[in-house]
Amino acid sequence: MLFITNRAINEPPKAEIKKSRKISFNLDDSQAGHSVYFCERSGEKSYQEIGSKAFLDELRECKPEQLLFYIHGFSNLPEDDIFPRAETLQKLFGNKIVKVIPLIWPCDNDLGVIKDYWDDQKAADASSFAFARVLEKFMSWRDKNPEDPPCMKRINVLAHSMGNRVLRETLSNWAKYDRNWKVPLIFRNTFMVAADIINESLEREEAGKFVCQASRNVSVYYASDDIALRASKVSNLKNKVASRRLGHSGPENLELVPRNVYSIDCDDVNTKYDPLKGHSYFLESKKGKKVVPGKVFNHIFNSIKTGRVDVADPVKRTHII
Repeated sequence: MLFITNRAINEPPKAEIKKSRKISFNLDDSQAGHSVYFCERSGEKSYQEIGSKAFLDELRECKPEQLLFYIHGFSNLPEDDIFPRAETLQKLFGNKIVKVIPLIWPCDNDLGVIKDYWDDQKAADASSFAFARVLEKFMSWRDKNPEDPPCMKRINVLAHSMGNRVLRETLSNWAKYDRNWKVPLIFRNTFMVAADIINESLEREEAGKFVCQASRNVSVYYASDDIALRASKVSNLKNKVASRRLGHSGPENLELVPRNVYSIDCDDVNTKYDPLKGHSYFLESKKGKKVVPGKVFNHIFNSIKTGRVDVADPVKRTHII
């Protein structure tokens, strides 16, 4: 599995990778690094840094015609949470249509949920500078060698929980520092699941507007009884941020967001798929001992296959799963 990370590694950084090298994560260091590593995972705790050119060339040449970059949420560690979830996504998609690539940012590795939350929020913001460099590197790679076969892959993004903060800040910083406040349309679909950002974030004057500019479709999946986001709202009161979370209510006012934003109510299934918190509901459903794709996953997959978001009310851009 290919992945990109700005987590600290135990090996010294290299300016240029001419051949792959083994690396390992330093999980005790949760500082967001400015260096980004383009890597491949061959097994549990077995990682090789292969460099950006080999990484991007492999994406261009792989069989699936669509790519899905998965940005994980708060308090997730590589082997405990991120890779197993990415592998589940890949298994549900199969290997013919979609290739899943995790983007790993540095979550904290110590005890204490509240402390982890604030440390991870800072790491999410700081990681945006590194991942903005990834976007600019991609644009440079795409344009540098026009004689090479063009990359025809469709690119999608699935951001979960605080991963949406990483996504929002990445595109905002990319627009500010590299793109003269305008970003190109590079994503076919952006899926914002249980987003731990304020519910006005996608409005035309807010930082999340660049998510809408960069995407053909923006699908917001939310559930009002998401326990994890209730705790998030309480935690944010510390900084006098009282607004509801996007993953709790969907966009505050759909009239104030661009027309490519869709609001998907997952109240009926979130606690069924994630009984403890109702927060990670975008994967599988269990029927006895059998594991099958859940309704939220199927909705996401349908958008990837068709390039359109299936909603019950196309005028209001709303849907209930």
